[in-house]
Amino acid sequence: MTWYRDGRLRFGLGIENTFIPQERSGERAIDEYALTEHYDQWSEDLGLAASVGAEFMRWGIPWHLVSPERGRWDWSWTDRVMDRFGELSIRPVVDVLHYGTPLWIEDQFAHPDYPEFVAEYAARAADRYRDVATDYTPVNEPMLHSLFSGEYAYWPPYRSGAKGLVEIATAIAKGFVLTQRSIADALGDRATFVHVDASMRYAGDIDAPEHWETARRYTHQGFLVEDLVTGKVDDRHPLFDFLRSRGAPLALLQWFCDNAVQPDVMGVNYYPRHSTELFEAGVHHGGGFADPRPTRDDGVDGLKEMLRHYADRYGAPVMLAETCVTDDAATRIAWMDASVRAVEDLRAEGTDVVGYTWWPLFDMYEWTYRHSTKPRADHLLTMGLFDLVEGDSSLERVRNPVADRFAAYARRESLVAASGEEG
Repeated sequence: MTWYRDGRLRFGLGIENTFIPQERSGERAIDEYALTEHYDQWSEDLGLAASVGAEFMRWGIPWHLVSPERGRWDWSWTDRVMDRFGELSIRPVVDVLHYGTPLWIEDQFAHPDYPEFVAEYAARAADRYRDVATDYTPVNEPMLHSLFSGEYAYWPPYRSGAKGLVEIATAIAKGFVLTQRSIADALGDRATFVHVDASMRYAGDIDAPEHWETARRYTHQGFLVEDLVTGKVDDRHPLFDFLRSRGAPLALLQWFCDNAVQPDVMGVNYYPRHSTELFEAGVHHGGGFADPRPTRDDGVDGLKEMLRHYADRYGAPVMLAETCVTDDAATRIAWMDASVRAVEDLRAEGTDVVGYTWWPLFDMYEWTYRHSTKPRADHLLTMGLFDLVEGDSSLERVRNPVADRFAAYARRESLVAASGEEG
């Protein structure tokens, strides 16, 4: 039986793997594996995940390192990591793209051959690691990709406005489809596809005259890339006219309908303090890091709503693919308890939730690092089961009480599974 159809709830973790290697004046590269020293401590890091009972790990391949030049491939580091996954029997759920492209792709997602470039890379990875990795996320949070690179001009290739959004969203979506198809060609029916997107909820004065049109667009827009790749964007889709008027060719929209791919599992990223944005009457915000709207913590109510919505919209099992709060250990534990209970409530009412992912395994560094000259320590986000502590020569991983609580939940589910197998 396919793992996500055996009725169990699995507990997993993630390692933050944002890679934006491009630099320009006032902007330095972000490579979270370098910032957190995962390139050096990868073996111990996966051991930490095993020590708390994680069954799966959301983990990304650093495309910019395995393909430093067009046509040149260097898998030496990822080979060792994949061997370690196999040794520990942790299931990797591989992010093919988690923001950013290699340096040699001029204009990044806007390059006309970007979809073919990413599909070739995905096919090579899937074939190389076919004995260890069969679960793939073609693109992590494709709508955030599209907003940051296409509408907000915050990340390369720095497009802006609605026309830029449509250009980048459709390019990322085409790469998404070709990536999934190339992996399926390599692995056949062994492949499992975990699509993952960020929860985007909107509340507040959404009916204010100055916000009504924008709020309506944003409500649908949060699902745009997933709707494109699953073939849902036809002339009846609420954003069809928006896409056409901002430059999306009719032939391309038809291509998505003709080449649709589906999730085996629909992953939903939900952060209670960030996933719900507020519109305020009389106040205009552009959105994104540069001009953010205020947010509201809707807690488990927002979490349940989003998991139900994705399950209904895409007709697939769902998993909580990322969640946490950035705070002290006691506050993180309180959210873990509340979110686990929420997932259990959903399962009891019939929503097919198959996974719970605490993100990340250890702390990470905020994306504001890219636009800063301050040291990494000034951008630390306390999110993990293990604290990152500056040591004399390296970043130390220090277990905190959140790890103990996660381990207790993972162990409980393992015991339930073992009991069922024995029975």
